[in-house]
Amino acid sequence: MKLYVVPTPIGNLEDITIRAINILKSVKFIACEDTRRIQVLLKHYNIEGKTLLSYYHPKEAIQIRKIISLIRKDEDVALVSDAGTPAISDPGFKLINACIKEDIPVEVLPGPCALITALVGSGLPTHSFMFLGFAPRKSQESFYKEIFSCDAGSYILYESPQRILDTLDFISQIEPNITVAIARELTK
Repeated sequence: MKLYVVPTPIGNLEDITIRAINILKSVKFIACEDTRRIQVLLKHYNIEGKTLLSYYHPKEAIQIRKIISLIRKDEDVALVSDAGTPAISDPGFKLINACIKEDIPVEVLPGPCALITALVGSGLPTHSFMFLGFAPRKSQESFYKEIFSCDAGSYILYESPQRILDTLDFISQIEPNITVAIARELTK
């Protein structure tokens, strides 16, 4: 059996593929960050009777062993994130890596991804870009100086609404002529 990596909507619940819905209907187990968030999606598409496995940072190691054990017992498992593609700045990469090391097939479905949606909608160059994930809370100066020393084209980072103004101020001190696009609630 296998691990399915299933992207979920980043806002609008209709932004999901038919294939993703079919996978979620077909598996018995769904590994998810927040069981409450996935239940909203499952209810919207009348998907019932699933066992939800809470999969987030503090529980990763224990859940990886449990999920691999389920797959070894001929169960398919779907990995989802709260929004977007699993393993992109959220839990998932360690599970995917562990499955690969254990020769367990991993099937990644295409689908919603906030970084690509934001980049394309920004009007910034898309031919070359660097994804930074979430900005660090500490050592920002060395982080941004190192990043901006590379000519990667466009830079994409995730930041919380509470920290965005401070982060923009900090970036403008290091790179005063930078062009910035801010994206939020991309598909709602």
